Amino acid sequence: MTRPDDDHGAASGRVRARELGVVVGGLPTGPLNAITDVEGVLVGHTTLDDGADLHTGVTAIVPEQLLTTWRLPAAVEVGNGYGKLVGSTQIGELGVLESPIVLTGTLSVYRAADALLSYVMRLRPDGLSFNCVAGETNDGFLSDIRRRPITERHVLDALEGATDGLPGEGCVGAGTGTTALGFKAGIGTSSRRLVIEGVPVTAGALVQANFGGVLTVQGVPMPAAELVRGAGGAEPPGNSCMIVVATDAPLDARRLGRLARRAIFAMGRVGASYSNGSGDYAIAFSTAPASSPLLPDETLSPLFTAVMDAVEEALLNSLFKATTTTGQGHTSHAVPYDRLPRERP
Repeated sequence: MTRPDDDHGAASGRVRARELGVVVGGLPTGPLNAITDVEGVLVGHTTLDDGADLHTGVTAIVPEQLLTTWRLPAAVEVGNGYGKLVGSTQIGELGVLESPIVLTGTLSVYRAADALLSYVMRLRPDGLSFNCVAGETNDGFLSDIRRRPITERHVLDALEGATDGLPGEGCVGAGTGTTALGFKAGIGTSSRRLVIEGVPVTAGALVQANFGGVLTVQGVPMPAAELVRGAGGAEPPGNSCMIVVATDAPLDARRLGRLARRAIFAMGRVGASYSNGSGDYAIAFSTAPASSPLLPDETLSPLFTAVMDAVEEALLNSLFKATTTTGQGHTSHAVPYDRLPRERP
């Protein structure tokens, strides 16, 4: 069954961190508390879930500004390079993003990149070279990954259906079959707003969470093996995390690299193990007009805080919105809400 842009978490009654009293940091969020609070940034999902052994999909992050400039300043940070991030080396070399970002399951990433190329070529009929960016995490613990079920149509549906509304979280799109920190995880997003040197700034993050460690919520460890009967302690193979950070702050590639590093750091706040088999990547890009004066490095500390807080909350949302899922003979359990530490006004 294919569900375009479906929020399975909402349909199941699962809720976000703040609705559970879990508040990260003191900075305000944007109105949606999502990466789409950065003006012009759209998100779309295509979800494949047959209720048995197929739990996968596609998530597309589409900066509308690319449709006129085709070059946004960007950077990639590698926390652990056990992964397949198509197009990353050119971002590192030139410091620019030239395509939307597509996320999916590991063995479908090459098909996703090819479909993204078709999409970009249609928009740029005169182009002769394109750097398409497609990332992945391994959802083979719950989904029959060797089927490579992602088609061009699935990718195009996510791209063409991308909107500026609140993206689906949990078991949707590229997060349909992912597991993190011992629990069912998926897609999560969050944002922060602040003012730097008199300039209003929004930073947003979207994550595809599929990595190992012990879930830690506001400093409190929540081991899955202790909190969920039958959860066990085995870590699924191929764990990874993809993080996309968008901001309207005027930054160049070097400064965006500093933001991307902080995004990787934020994984540690929720208990990431950064294991040998984990592919942990962050892509950061800016939508600010090229003519905007760059923010000086000495003003960026509050923005670093904003990014780390947004990534931490996005990771928690990816877990809290996800539902218990069974596939491939395994069950990945949802986080039990009754054991969460809470911050109340």
